[in-house]
Amino acid sequence: MRRRWWGAAALTAATVAGTLAVQGMTASPSERAADDGKPHPVRSTTRAAELTVAADGTSARLGRRDTAHFSLLGLTWSDPYARVSAKIEARARDAKTGTWSNWLTLDATNEPGDQGATRGGTEPTWFGPSDGVEVRVDGKASARLPKGLRLDMVDPGTSSVSAVRPAAFAMDATESPTAIPADSPTPVTATPSASAGGTPSPTPSTTTPTPTAGSASATPTATTSAPASAVPRPPITSRAGWGADESISPEAPAYLPGGKVKAVTVHHTVNSNDYTCDEAPALIRGIYTYHVKSQGWKDIGYNFLVDKCGTIYEGRKGGVDRPVLGAHTYGFNSQTAGVSVLGTYTDTAPSTAAMTSVARLAAWKLGQYGVDPDGTTTLTAGADGTNYAGKSWTLGTQLTYPTIIGHRDAYNTECPGTAFYAELPTIRSWAAGPVTGLALKSVTGSGTVGATAYTTASVTLNWSITSPAAFVSTYEVLVDGKVAATAAGTAGSAKVSLGAGSHQVAVRAVHQSGRTTTSATATVVAETTAPTFSTKPNLALRTGTVSTTAVPLTLKWKATDSSALREVRLTAPATATYGPTTTSTLQSAKPGTATTWSLKAYDQAGNTATASVSDTPVILQETSATRSGTWTAKSSYSYLGGKSYTSKTKNASLSWTFTGRSAAWVVSRAATSGQAYVYVDGTKVATVDLKSTTTMYRNAIWTKTWSSSARHTVKIVVVATSGRPTVTTDGLVYLK
Repeated sequence: MRRRWWGAAALTAATVAGTLAVQGMTASPSERAADDGKPHPVRSTTRAAELTVAADGTSARLGRRDTAHFSLLGLTWSDPYARVSAKIEARARDAKTGTWSNWLTLDATNEPGDQGATRGGTEPTWFGPSDGVEVRVDGKASARLPKGLRLDMVDPGTSSVSAVRPAAFAMDATESPTAIPADSPTPVTATPSASAGGTPSPTPSTTTPTPTAGSASATPTATTSAPASAVPRPPITSRAGWGADESISPEAPAYLPGGKVKAVTVHHTVNSNDYTCDEAPALIRGIYTYHVKSQGWKDIGYNFLVDKCGTIYEGRKGGVDRPVLGAHTYGFNSQTAGVSVLGTYTDTAPSTAAMTSVARLAAWKLGQYGVDPDGTTTLTAGADGTNYAGKSWTLGTQLTYPTIIGHRDAYNTECPGTAFYAELPTIRSWAAGPVTGLALKSVTGSGTVGATAYTTASVTLNWSITSPAAFVSTYEVLVDGKVAATAAGTAGSAKVSLGAGSHQVAVRAVHQSGRTTTSATATVVAETTAPTFSTKPNLALRTGTVSTTAVPLTLKWKATDSSALREVRLTAPATATYGPTTTSTLQSAKPGTATTWSLKAYDQAGNTATASVSDTPVILQETSATRSGTWTAKSSYSYLGGKSYTSKTKNASLSWTFTGRSAAWVVSRAATSGQAYVYVDGTKVATVDLKSTTTMYRNAIWTKTWSSSARHTVKIVVVATSGRPTVTTDGLVYLK
């Protein structure tokens, strides 16, 4: 079915476009093979259409036309060393919606690729599945256009195998079947065998490779060494994982002549950022096919590629853990490894996931050769050159660069994009360590006072960082400067046990490089001494309205602690919580019923102490008093028990005798109410004025509390105040 489809498409394109070259018209191996869930080579298909050049040689175009399906395109020309400064734009028609894209500028690299490259060209640009194209080239403000202008379109084929999860969020490279095992060297691919589907049979090779343009040496020495790195290797999707068709690049890989990667060069692929991460393998196959079949390179130019979700992909073959010679940074390929992030980052920085993966990859690769990711290195120019900042040099010049550099530092290109270039210091910092932004957010024990935390035995430290967690190998909890507990690099908290006393705690983050950073310290006091009630809970009658269901009381206490009291809780007969300085609360109790008031004190460490008091409010009606003088009984639902005594007679008295520790005289009050003397155990203690602007009933107007329970007599005597002699009493309340 695929063969018939491509045949029809070729006829259509040839009819519309005139000149159209078709390559690789073969069903992909993945379509011929069983869908066994394993990665298979995916055959890409290319097409080429010549552009019509204006008579004056300063502009060219390819008119809007239908095409067979493609997803990636680039403009190429005959001379691989020609420098092109014309404005090159293309747009494509979405094969699904029929909508034409905006015009996209194609970046003319002007940078020779592999030695032996047959054509120069722009960076390949990803449009996604498309079935129509239009191209325009405006060179009026520049030199004449190069000869052999041709639009190359690539259909990268399809694969059913997904890539591994991103390196930005994973530590173990062996977790995915499409990832290269971290402890297994990648075999060097030799010439293809006659196996089904045209897939080369991998065989080790130690042959002398063909040099790459821009190398410092014309005869780099091959190597199969794979030195161990000082940091863990991130997961990397193998070439098989993204469906590389090895039959199109059978030449054996070459290696850096010095056998050492001295720097990592960072690129962007200048594709649209609208690709999905599921499309990333196809995008890479498109770049691979464009480099090899459209430009005549031996292999894809980059050593590694990273998508916006952070998945790392093996680029040029030869072994991810070996110093493979790529074709990515003209003049410095023989000393560097190149990693390119899929997308364009001129105005928008790449995702944190992508940046994290670039930093992890660079740290691992440089760590194989003892190179500090945040250091500098000396590179020897393999060709004359000028960079984006305008600095020029000649062949053999020694130049000092950061060990993680942008492509623009070594060649006159905007790559890796201005926004991405601005993030390179962050990438260096992440890669080299130490962990940045470590902050001890809180220390969770039982309580805190200011900057001091309290606990009985253990606390939980909570922290945060600004570096991605992927770079943290472990966290160490320090107690008085010594490691007391450890936590995984993905953790944000840890619990630690403490001995009695005051301690200084902190968190130390260990970067994968071994560099450390330590948070500010916090004070934690561990203690197991319970609080005490220095004043036991006690009750006292208070002023207020008395009823047959509620007598106003004051509950008092005082709690203390050797370190820091946190709170006191009332647990019965009601519930309430009070601060450490509160020593009383206004309550009420039902008369005639014994009530227990329970308190629980908590210190900041979580130690507790309990205490309680039990009393019974008793109402003594006025009828139970011993009387002298004239008293008149009055009836009203407003009085306690419905009745009260009133008198205007001077020296008329009522007295009550009881055994208790608190008493309250209950009266009725009005504007005409008079005064009375109060005697306790035969001694005058107060003169009470009952006058009130508002009428009040059952009002506890006078109270008296003793330190302990005893037998007492309370006597009230009418003063017969001039003009308002009336005294109306509703009885006496005491605590039994």
